[in-house]
Amino acid sequence: MTESEFDAAVGVVGAGITGLALAHHLDDAGVDHVVLEASDEPGGVIRSGRVDGYLLEWGPQRLRRTDPVDELVVDLGLDDEVLEAGETEMFVYADGSLGRAPFSLDAFAETDLLSEEAKLTVVGEPATDPARPDETAAELFTRKFGEEAYRNLLGPLFGGIYGSDPAEMPVRHALSGLMAVEERYDCLLKPAVKRAMQGGASAPAISFEEGVQRLSEALYDAHRTNVRLETPVEGVRREGAGYALDTADGTVAVERVVVTTPADVTADLLADLAPDAATALAELNYNPLAMVHLLADGDREGFGYQVRHDEGLDTLGVSWNVSMFDRDGGLASEANDGGSRAERSGGVYTAFLGGMRNPELVEADDDTLGTVASEEFEQVMDVPAEVLSVERLERGFPAYDRSWDALDDVETPDGLFLATNYTARMGVPSRIREARELAERLS
Repeated sequence: MTESEFDAAVGVVGAGITGLALAHHLDDAGVDHVVLEASDEPGGVIRSGRVDGYLLEWGPQRLRRTDPVDELVVDLGLDDEVLEAGETEMFVYADGSLGRAPFSLDAFAETDLLSEEAKLTVVGEPATDPARPDETAAELFTRKFGEEAYRNLLGPLFGGIYGSDPAEMPVRHALSGLMAVEERYDCLLKPAVKRAMQGGASAPAISFEEGVQRLSEALYDAHRTNVRLETPVEGVRREGAGYALDTADGTVAVERVVVTTPADVTADLLADLAPDAATALAELNYNPLAMVHLLADGDREGFGYQVRHDEGLDTLGVSWNVSMFDRDGGLASEANDGGSRAERSGGVYTAFLGGMRNPELVEADDDTLGTVASEEFEQVMDVPAEVLSVERLERGFPAYDRSWDALDDVETPDGLFLATNYTARMGVPSRIREARELAERLS
């Protein structure tokens, strides 16, 4: 097959945030490309929408405005729609109450999540041995910062990010970035103190007036001529000097391929082309999650809370959407039994259940999940909550457990690239960063 016979130089499988960001950067580089998406909507797991007038996020609740994200915001003209998070406090529910997680030196001195003895242990971290790739995240945190700091702080915060159990997450999969930081600074405490002195996270948390989905919508709108929705790729095969992407509408011939789909979908696509890689990818575990959106009054400021593992709750954590971006949704009305309209007020909170700790719970019916989430929310926040929505994510978050050892056996043919949360980190900024870097390689 000659160059003139290709439909595009690069074929991208999947129009989630990685595929859309890749399209944007390939377009900037002048690389001809086509994006094929099975769904009738772009954006993948990023979904925002309104229920009874309230803005809900059925995927990421926020993102950090890192340099790659900022570049897209500026390029797409979204600056006027950006909402920057207010108070960035995070809490941990431990011993029956909410304690403020310390992300500043003053907060570290004042936090009641750690005893004075535990704080001294944390300060002694530079004297500990470096991280070992095959120890678990729980072993690392406990060894370097002490049992109390792990149990009351690091375990809930880190495990809550992924819906995972740090005791099942090898460092080489879950904390590769942290290992690089430690190698640079010879410890972990020094960069943590440096960040705390700079005010916490290096990039502000943001969303958009109509939710995180606005970013993927804007990317799609900017590059829709190169994106084919409702076009599932059924197979990838070699053809001449390039690849053939087989779809129900015919074959798309490309020089190179980028696959951005979840591990199990990618495994099916590569079953004939790269059987060993497909077998390995099929082994990767994801943690299923249930998301229950609650409507409640509350006056706390911050991002939300994570629950310590031994508190006896099924809730993993709760995002405080109402305070994070000062959203109360206005007043929504609903019909009561008499047919008249009654005003409802309050703000949205998103509760997460299931994960590695209790995956079976995700299979419960909506009423059960709603009851668990609302009752446990009231226990923690001391205010009643009403269920707005229940959603399940079969592939909630990558588990980064020992099943990810299988990645050692993943090799793809020349010209075929994988770009997703098993090739780099999860999270919108990481996905956009990988897309940008890959576009530079492909150009």
